[in-house]
Amino acid sequence: MTIATGFPLPFDVTPSAAQRAVAERDAILADPGFGKHFTDHMVAIDWTIDEGWHNARVIPYGPLQLDPAASVLHYAQEIFEGLKAYRHADGSIWSFRPEANAARLRRSATRLALPLLPVADFVESLRQIVAADGAWVPSAPETSLYLRPFMFATESFLGVRAAQEVGYFVIASPAGAYFASGVQPVSIWLSTTYSRAGKGGTGAAKTGGNYASSLLPQAEAYEHGCAQVLFLDSVTGEYIEELGGMNVVLVYKDGTLVTPESDSILEGITRDSILQLAEDRGHKVERRRVRLSEWADGVASGEITEVFACGTAAVVTPIARLVGEGIEIGSADAAPGELTLSLRQELTDIQYGRAEDRHGWMTRLDA
Repeated sequence: MTIATGFPLPFDVTPSAAQRAVAERDAILADPGFGKHFTDHMVAIDWTIDEGWHNARVIPYGPLQLDPAASVLHYAQEIFEGLKAYRHADGSIWSFRPEANAARLRRSATRLALPLLPVADFVESLRQIVAADGAWVPSAPETSLYLRPFMFATESFLGVRAAQEVGYFVIASPAGAYFASGVQPVSIWLSTTYSRAGKGGTGAAKTGGNYASSLLPQAEAYEHGCAQVLFLDSVTGEYIEELGGMNVVLVYKDGTLVTPESDSILEGITRDSILQLAEDRGHKVERRRVRLSEWADGVASGEITEVFACGTAAVVTPIARLVGEGIEIGSADAAPGELTLSLRQELTDIQYGRAEDRHGWMTRLDA
């Protein structure tokens, strides 16, 4: 066992005795898919109400042992994050706005009554997994190493209160190009039966329960030949919110970008970055409530010229049409919008080190 000096927590490092051979790893990196393969190590940090955060370590990737009474299994006290490590042309490894992910994890933790992990420890946990498994960061175009930090209640206790024992972990999975054959517009299913989250609920937190509630309507979307599902607000059913795992942006013919605002929408780091790049170009950006009728009328009149979704995995996905019971907005054969593709290209150029990082968004993880 060796000791790595992280800041502020020190990390113990236990190398895996079952690391994949170079040939096996290279075969995986040649066609990684998404979320199917995992690296040789993972990060773990413990928290207790008496000791706070402690026992930070890098250990071999493997199963977690939980007591059947662990709080997370009964009360869903769990949160997570998602971000990527990118290999630049010179071989260095970088992440995009990890401090923003750390801040969002802290907001989620507050809502789920979990302890707040310091930003410095969050970023250091990413450095530690990259130090152990940097060879797993692919170099082919549009590929990356997906990083999944997550936190959950580990205390064995069936009383309904915030857990006093918690675990934080980071696992990593190589990710292939999301659009292997080029960026293609998608059709979206409008759910009028189900809500992603209710007013005053956990919609603004990145917690597994929000995604669990989207799985049934997502299956409904697949049945109708759609790639994703769009949810409306749970109070009036008139306002658009977000997709099962992505934010929505409408582009108007005067160049204005509009994105829905609600206290039950997850604040997207990719979305906010895209909107910042648009503002840098002189575009007006509005964050406000958006009625479904505004989308329908805007497309019909030509006022809305492009619509796209954005998130960590796909970065930016053009939306060709929205379809639901008795409604169809747009056309399945619509081409991706010019601004949509341009903003996606600019953001990915920054992430992969091909363009200037004017906002200081990139953090090197292997140095």
